[in-house]
Amino acid sequence: MAVVLVTGANSGIGLSTAVALGKAGHSVFAAIRNPDKATQVAEIFAREKLSIPIVLMDVDSDESVETATSAIRAQAGFIDVLVNNAGVECRGSIEELPLAAFRATMETNYFGALRCIQAVVPDMRENRTGCIINVTSIAGRIASPPLTPYAATKFALEALSEGLAQEMKPFNVRVAIVQPGIIDTPMARRIEEPAGESLYPHARRFANLFEASLANPTPSSMVADKIREIVESGTWQLRHPVGPDAQPFLDWRKSMTDEEWVNWGAMDDDAWYQRVRRDFGLDVKPGAAKGATAD
Repeated sequence: MAVVLVTGANSGIGLSTAVALGKAGHSVFAAIRNPDKATQVAEIFAREKLSIPIVLMDVDSDESVETATSAIRAQAGFIDVLVNNAGVECRGSIEELPLAAFRATMETNYFGALRCIQAVVPDMRENRTGCIINVTSIAGRIASPPLTPYAATKFALEALSEGLAQEMKPFNVRVAIVQPGIIDTPMARRIEEPAGESLYPHARRFANLFEASLANPTPSSMVADKIREIVESGTWQLRHPVGPDAQPFLDWRKSMTDEEWVNWGAMDDDAWYQRVRRDFGLDVKPGAAKGATAD
């Protein structure tokens, strides 16, 4: 059984992953940023009859990451698996969002993962064993407003993962990228909420898209099961799309030229809604009955 550090374990994919790996017998450390969430998370672990230590760690802070990982090593000896899941969403147009919003999102989603990687890689390299799993998103391969700020961070993490995989394979350290589609998490539910006023229509459209998709929700446990499979299987496969819509979305983007993709995002509302309905069987037009009709 492995010693596993899961970041962003207070809810959603991170919490489900900690529970799934704990139930499988792994020694899990659940890292959360907000101490106010510790009691709630501890109660969930107790209900599941799991003894999972909660570690306070802010991935935005060099000192916090170093302190937390050192404490885990002092208790467990070695971190076998790092699951970089901590992340924040950011949506809005490039024109209207302040630069600080872009920086804050990159700090958590990209530099936060990098901090954790740099904290565990020396031991993994020296011991010639280990596994680093970076949770990105299909947005790490598909850029579309209003999630452009978020996608930029996930594109960056995908690139980091590719390079890291090449560096670490000679030392028998595996690197995997998990790419969830639209999963029923607090983050996805926030994107589902109506957007504020904007000069651009994309936030409103994507709120409708997420609402339609979440009418038939995919649970975060599906992603957790994939992460457990990666940990236990010994696979060297780099990318792992997860969820019923993940690979179809990726294939859909791959089927278009760059110019066709730009034209899709630039359509007027009616044409955009019709295209989504045609290609995915999702009626995302405001006021329409929501739900997938494909398959």
